[in-house]
Amino acid sequence: MRKVELRMNELEKYEVIKKLVDTNGNKHRAAIKLNVTIRTINRLIKKYKEEGKAGFIHGNRGRVPSSAISLHIKKQIIEDYVNNFSDTNFKHFSEIVYEDYHITISDTTINNWLRELDIISPKARKKTKRNLKNKLKERARQTNSKKIRNELLESIDTLDRDMAHPRRPRCKYMGEMIQMDASQFYWIKDEQWYLHLAIDDATSTVVGAYFDYQETLNGYYQVFYQILTHYGIPAMFYTDKRTVFEYKRKNTLFDDEDTYTQFSYACHTLGVDIKTTSVPQAKGRIERLNQTFQSRLPVELRRAHVSNIDEANEFLKSYLKKFNDQFALQLNITKSVFETQPSKEKINTTLSIMNTRVIDNGHGIRYKNKYYIPITEKGIKVFMKNRTSCIVIEAFDGNLYLNHLDVLYNLEEVANKEEYSKQFDPDYKEIKPKKKYIPPLDHPWRTDNILQYFGSQKHRQQIGA
Repeated sequence: MRKVELRMNELEKYEVIKKLVDTNGNKHRAAIKLNVTIRTINRLIKKYKEEGKAGFIHGNRGRVPSSAISLHIKKQIIEDYVNNFSDTNFKHFSEIVYEDYHITISDTTINNWLRELDIISPKARKKTKRNLKNKLKERARQTNSKKIRNELLESIDTLDRDMAHPRRPRCKYMGEMIQMDASQFYWIKDEQWYLHLAIDDATSTVVGAYFDYQETLNGYYQVFYQILTHYGIPAMFYTDKRTVFEYKRKNTLFDDEDTYTQFSYACHTLGVDIKTTSVPQAKGRIERLNQTFQSRLPVELRRAHVSNIDEANEFLKSYLKKFNDQFALQLNITKSVFETQPSKEKINTTLSIMNTRVIDNGHGIRYKNKYYIPITEKGIKVFMKNRTSCIVIEAFDGNLYLNHLDVLYNLEEVANKEEYSKQFDPDYKEIKPKKKYIPPLDHPWRTDNILQYFGSQKHRQQIGA
C-alpha cells in the first residue's frame, strides 16, 4: 500500500479529526481549533471514515494549472534567451516573449527560471553578482567532478571580468573632464556638512569646493561658479546619478524641492557635457579626493579655529591653493582646453534657478514663503490677471525676476505690514521708486529655449536614452 504523505495544514486537519472521532470529542472545540464551521467538521469526519488519511490530500495536488506554461515552451524560451538575447534585461525580454510567442510572462518569472541555471540579468546589481559568485564557489568546493569544477571556475572567472573596473588613463588636457561629487562628513566637532568638490582629471587640480548642510544644487552651483571665474568653461562634467544632474520625470517642469534639471540646463547653455555613472570606481579620482579631504581637512579646520560653515567656506579659498601646490600636476606639462571665462553677468544669469508660478488673486506670486509683485525697470507695479502662468528666475546673486511672455520684470517683496504710516508718522516722506536694472532676456531665460530643452530631456527619458 502506498504511503500517504500530508502537508502541514493537511496533517493538522487529519490529526484533529482523527482524535475527535477516536475519543468522540467536542465538535465545537475542533471547529475553533481549525477555524472552520461545524458543517465543515461534519464533512471532514465523513471523509475520514470513508477514505481515511488519503481523504485529507487536497484535490488539486499534482494537477497542472490551466495557466501554466508547458515544459516544452519554457525550454524554448530559455534557449532563445541564452542563444539570442543574453545581453537583454529581463523586463525587455518579457516584452519580446509576448511579441514572439504571444505569452504573457513577468520579468520575475523569467528571473526565477534563469536563476535556476545560474544566469543573471546583464543589469544585475553588484550584490546579486557577488551572491552568485559565492554560490558557484561553494558548489565548486563540494563537487568531486573535475569537469564540473572547471566549468564552475570558468563561470566565476566570467563574473569577475564583468565586475572588473580597469584603470583608466588620465585625460590629455586640463578642462577636458571635471569629476564632481559631494562628501558627507563631520568636518568639525558635532557638525556634519556636505563638501561639494570638483577635480580636474588631467592634472588632479581641485578646481572648486564648497560646504553646505545638504548635497544641494546651490552647492554645485557655487563650485561651478569657482570653475567659471578661475579657469573658464570646461568640456565635460563626470558625476554620479544625482537628480541634480540627471533629468527625472515629474508632474511639473520645475520643482522647488528637487531642482533636478537646473544644473543640466546651465551646462547646456554654456556648452558643457554631463556624463553620469552609478559606479563609484568609474570616477575614482574624485572618490579618492573625498577620502583625502576627510583625512586632512578636519585637522586643518581645527588648526584654523573654524567654528561654523561660513568660516569653513572662507577657509577653503586659501586651502585649495595650498593643496593644489602640493598635490596637483604642473600646468606647464598639460595644455588647457578651458574656454574663455564668461562675463560675470553671463555667469549670474546662467547659474540661475527657474520655477513655474501662477499669479494669485493679489496680482502677485509666492516664492519661498514670501509674496512678491512684478515691477518694471522704472519701479512701476504690474498687475497681471489671476491664474496667469509665469516663470520666476532666481539669479546666482539672489535677485529675483519674473518672465511672462518673454518680458522680464523685477520682483518686489510685499511686506506683512507697512513700515511707516502716512497719517500718523509726521516725518513720513513718500519715496519715489528707484530704477532697477533688468538684464536683457538673452538665451538662458527665453521661454522657447527652456521648454525646448526640457521637452527634449523628457523625450530622452521616455525612450530610455
